[in-house]
Amino acid sequence: MVTIDELKNLDTSKFTRAADGWSAVSNRAAASRGRVDNEMLGKLRGTQKGDAAKAALKDLDQLSANYRYIHSECGLVRTALSGLAEELAAPQRKLKQALEEAQSLKFTVKPDGSVEYTKTANTPAPLAPTPAAPGAMPSLLKPDSTPDPNQAKAQDIANRIGEALKEATEIDGRYARALTKLNTDGNLKNTDPSDVARDVSDVRAAAGRHFSDSKIPKGKSPKENAQWWKNLPQAERDEYTALYPASIGALDGLPATVRDEANRIVLQQEYDAAKEKSEFLKSHPPEKYEQRMNARFGRRMGAKDQITPEWREWEREKKRVADHIEGMKAIQSRFEATGDNGLPDAYLLGFDTKGLGRAVVANGNPDTATHTAVYVPGTTAKLGSVDGDIRRMTDLWRTTNSIAGPQEVSTITWMGYSAPQNAHPFEKGEIIPSAAFKSYAHEAAPTLNSFLGGLREAQGGADKSHTTIIGHSYGTTVIGDASRKGDLGVDDIVSVASPGMLVKHADLLDAPKGHVWSEAAAFSKDKVPAGGKVVNLGGWEHSDPAFGLVPMPPHPVVPSDREFGANIMATDSNSHGDYWKMGSVSLRNQAAVVVEQYGEVKRG
Repeated sequence: MVTIDELKNLDTSKFTRAADGWSAVSNRAAASRGRVDNEMLGKLRGTQKGDAAKAALKDLDQLSANYRYIHSECGLVRTALSGLAEELAAPQRKLKQALEEAQSLKFTVKPDGSVEYTKTANTPAPLAPTPAAPGAMPSLLKPDSTPDPNQAKAQDIANRIGEALKEATEIDGRYARALTKLNTDGNLKNTDPSDVARDVSDVRAAAGRHFSDSKIPKGKSPKENAQWWKNLPQAERDEYTALYPASIGALDGLPATVRDEANRIVLQQEYDAAKEKSEFLKSHPPEKYEQRMNARFGRRMGAKDQITPEWREWEREKKRVADHIEGMKAIQSRFEATGDNGLPDAYLLGFDTKGLGRAVVANGNPDTATHTAVYVPGTTAKLGSVDGDIRRMTDLWRTTNSIAGPQEVSTITWMGYSAPQNAHPFEKGEIIPSAAFKSYAHEAAPTLNSFLGGLREAQGGADKSHTTIIGHSYGTTVIGDASRKGDLGVDDIVSVASPGMLVKHADLLDAPKGHVWSEAAAFSKDKVPAGGKVVNLGGWEHSDPAFGLVPMPPHPVVPSDREFGANIMATDSNSHGDYWKMGSVSLRNQAAVVVEQYGEVKRG
């Protein structure tokens, strides 16, 4: 139990100064890890080969992991100490106010919190007994109906002192339990990967009342998110990032560096959890087969050759977790590739493992880029296959950077929606392919609009960076729907192998007139645009009698059709996924649009 003297004389600034010290260590560890990853690992991977290089890379990977662990754990100590100081200040104020009032009334507060008081001098005396009539019983004394007012005051002070001590004791115990668990034996090689996740949970349980997730904006605009963040002191920003990295990393409008830091924490936590779950699933398979039953007679039939529903679900979950692990490895590989032949820092602007998983990865900081390109992938996009989409934007960055001169470029893979996973009839048991439905685009559009709005907010306004949005396949359908329903705020739209953008003409998209571009290979090489007409993902067009043409039944129009009105670009793609091949005309055309070198675009 916290005593009166302990709480009264507590110097909470000692906790604050200690928190600042731990914060400094955490920040130095983060900076050191950045130097290891970017200045050492990246350059070494790009220039050195052989056994010696492999051994050095292994040691540097361990050093990077150590710095990451130190950064996280020291940050949690900082958060706990900061929260402890803030929370103890309230009961301390309550105690001091009660003690000051007792002193002003000349009451005595005892060590156990009880309060002695002096009776008020003008307290009415008990009334005298009323004389009894002859032969009657004497009346009782009338009770004193006016108690000493100091008694009530003393009781109130004692109650407030008790409440303050009770609150302080609860706070002290809560934080003590969390801080006790923040320890290590010093051998970071033997650190349990899930240790940080458990510590985050423990500190969140302790400090969650002070740094509550409910205070983080939900469903707000990027501008409102940015304003909330700007109004926070740096210490509180650090606490929210440490305790609720997933919530902070998901906030459109925050700086890229902030979202990257938060999402990297989430990535590590999810990777550790996925590895643990994968091992559990592998070691706990359900019964695979069950005997068939004769529906008519209710008897078993033959050998056990019918696969159980539990096995099928186990197989699906095992595959899903394995896909997530592969996707997270791909993102980590991109981090490690920084510095390889000049490749810039990577920024993880969005990440989660819900469903098929989502990831938003930038090459270069979009907040400071002169030119920004956002790529929206199409059908079959998911976390498990994000490696290919990241590589496309890495190759676009290399190509764009080679012609941008001194101007800074950022290329972003926006896999921020649940994409359809089937483009062919009867695949995966679907009679109608999932890519034929507009619902995926309808659900994705608001999220894409919010992300683009967040980019503009973090950049400082729509005129701070020339922004190009590039869609591939169903990704163009998402862009089209987002353009119809919100504010893309982009300078150029590039449609690649589009099955339709849900509008009948380029001028109906949210881009300046003449700044919609399209590239698509011939039908013999890429059948997706024609397929989009079959399922009607395009807008409707018809012949206009005003031009002397015979009216025709409406037909869907896709961006590669001349009547759509887009700038048709030449392409040398040989398949639906071949538009980002290094050195190709297709890729160079995209790069020319991204850096506004429109005269360099080869027309189709």
